[in-house]
Amino acid sequence: MTSGQALITVFIIAAATLATRAFAFFLFPAGKPTPPYISYLGKVLPCATIALLIVYCLKHVKPLESPHGLPELIAIVLVAIIQYFSRNTLISIVAGTISYMVLIQAIFI
Repeated sequence: MTSGQALITVFIIAAATLATRAFAFFLFPAGKPTPPYISYLGKVLPCATIALLIVYCLKHVKPLESPHGLPELIAIVLVAIIQYFSRNTLISIVAGTISYMVLIQAIFI
């Protein structure tokens, strides 16, 4: 890719991002109430996204082979406990990632 092509690509990506973000303000102006289906999606989609991520992360776990999915299970339980008590998503994500990496790199080799 030449420098000109790279510049055009960056410009197109920036324009598409700007248009996508501006479209929401055009579609739902500040003075109008939010439609009920949008409010419903705002309540349901975060949980659905987390469920999708869990399924995606666990799709290659083989419970009949060692370590039987133990590192994943330990990290999931740790994230759930930290999230329950701290209610801080960033802390939960960081703790889960670090614990999983330590488990697969140092303990379940």
